[in-house]
Amino acid sequence: MDLQDKVAVITGGSGAIGAATAKRLAEAGARVVIGYNNNADQAEAVMRSLPGSGHRTIRIPMLDTPLIREAAATVEREYGRCDVLVNSAGFTRMIPHQDLEALTDELIDSIFAANVRGPFATVRAFAPLMKKSGDAVIVNISSVAAIVGTGSNIAYGGSKAALDTMALSLARILGPEIRVLTVSPAAVDTAFVPGRTTAMVEKVASTTPLKRVVKADEVAQAVMAAVVHLTSTTGWVIPVDGGKLVG
Repeated sequence: MDLQDKVAVITGGSGAIGAATAKRLAEAGARVVIGYNNNADQAEAVMRSLPGSGHRTIRIPMLDTPLIREAAATVEREYGRCDVLVNSAGFTRMIPHQDLEALTDELIDSIFAANVRGPFATVRAFAPLMKKSGDAVIVNISSVAAIVGTGSNIAYGGSKAALDTMALSLARILGPEIRVLTVSPAAVDTAFVPGRTTAMVEKVASTTPLKRVVKADEVAQAVMAAVVHLTSTTGWVIPVDGGKLVG
C-alpha cells in the first residue's frame, strides 16, 4: 500500500472513521489533509498523531461552498496535487422511523445539505486538481441504511441512497482520470449519531451473520482497498456490514 508522495484530503477527518482513515493513509506514505467543520482542536490532535510529515488541517464545512472551493485552492497552492478525496463528513440525528412529525422539514433539509450537497460540492471543487493526477480516487462514506432503509432516521437513509446514486454518475463522467467508489458500513460504534448507545449498535450487530460491531478501522481498511487495490473498479458500493445485506 505505497502512497508515497500522494496527497489525500479527508472531510470529516476529526471523526472516528475519518481519523482511522487518515492513520491508514499516512502509514502508507500519503500526506494527509484533515478537513473539519467546527472541531478544530480534535482535527489538530488527529493530524499530530499521524506518522510521517507534510500533514495539515483545513476547515471544510459541508454547508459552505465558497470555503470548500477555498480549501481546494489551498491544497493546490501548497501541495500541487490531490490524489485521494475521502468524503467522510456527514450529519444525522436519532428520530424513530414511526415518528413522522419529529422529522421536520428543517431537519430533512439539514441532512440532505450535509450528506448530499456537501459531498457533491467537495467533488466539484477538487475534481479539476484531481484530474491532473491522472490516477485519482474519490471514496464516499455511505451507509447500508441506503439499501435496507434502516438507520438513525428515514431522511438519513434517503440521503445516503442519493450519495450512492450520485457516485454512479460521477464515476461515469470523471473517468478515466478519477475513480469513484463508495464504502458502506453498518452501524459503527462511534459518537457520530447523537443519542445512539453502544447497546443499540450491538443489538443491530447481533442480527448479522458475523454478529459483531463494525470497527472504524475496518471501514478505513475498505477505503484503503478502494484506493490501492481495486484499480479497475469504479462506481460500486463496498459493504462493510458484518453481512447485514445477506443476513
